[in-house]
Amino acid sequence: MTFRTRFAPSPSGPLHLGHAYSALLAHDLAVAENGQFLLRIEDIDRARSRSSWEDQIYRDLRWIGLNWPEPVMRQSERLGVYTTALDRLWARGLLYPCTCNRKDIASAASAPQEGRPLHGPDGIIYPGTCRDKFRPSAADGPRPKDIPLRLNMAAACRVLSGSDDPGAQIGSFVETGAGPNGETGLIAFTMEELTNTIGDVVLSRRDMGTSYHLSVVLDDAAQRITHVVRGQDLFEATRIHVVLQRLLGLRTPTYRHHRLIRDEAGKRLAKRDDARALSKYRAEGATAEDIRALIGL
Repeated sequence: MTFRTRFAPSPSGPLHLGHAYSALLAHDLAVAENGQFLLRIEDIDRARSRSSWEDQIYRDLRWIGLNWPEPVMRQSERLGVYTTALDRLWARGLLYPCTCNRKDIASAASAPQEGRPLHGPDGIIYPGTCRDKFRPSAADGPRPKDIPLRLNMAAACRVLSGSDDPGAQIGSFVETGAGPNGETGLIAFTMEELTNTIGDVVLSRRDMGTSYHLSVVLDDAAQRITHVVRGQDLFEATRIHVVLQRLLGLRTPTYRHHRLIRDEAGKRLAKRDDARALSKYRAEGATAEDIRALIGL
């Protein structure tokens, strides 16, 4: 199998030094293995995506010396793939509609159970308010298209393990980098971990028809990505992705989570941090070698 990595930015703002680090690291790993580096545009958020930002992504990446096969995969052209996957999960009774807004969730989760965290990879862990209101099955007909859908994590775990045992192992992945706490090697997780620290994540948003978690899993599979290279801020979300891969019969790639590029105050760079935008460095006369030196490559 060909060694394949990818870089998957969203066209909602300028690329900064953190993006350069992730893209260059993925590219260099592919080159070292005589493999292939792919680019994907994650533009499912149509309200924030702009064609001008997408054009700048191409210019910035070429400026730092990267190239990739054409055509580039764009998520906005794959909505039918996401719809089919949601229909499959709905037919198995693993999704339910959720009518809660952010205020409802924050209020219901304000008194978390002892020993359980308040926040997970998606922010506040959903307290399950709508879970018992809706009990979908294949007999319920087509899934609703205009209401957010959540994955019933406990039900998904029971399907994958064939057990109600909270200690049952649900999945695992190989980490070749390191998580935020130094986690590396084979990372396994149980039903209890998933339900307590992640909960019922949204798989279809009202304004997108999908979600990051669902689309990234399907897109990595479609591009036959063997090694996912991304920041440590996504380490915890990998458990969600492995669950979806197993439910949808997809291969789990190897993961490499890398350190985050931070400013002088230790804060992670964001797209609004224009002072470290690649386009600004280019305009000031910097070179691709300068960028590599700035990020420690």
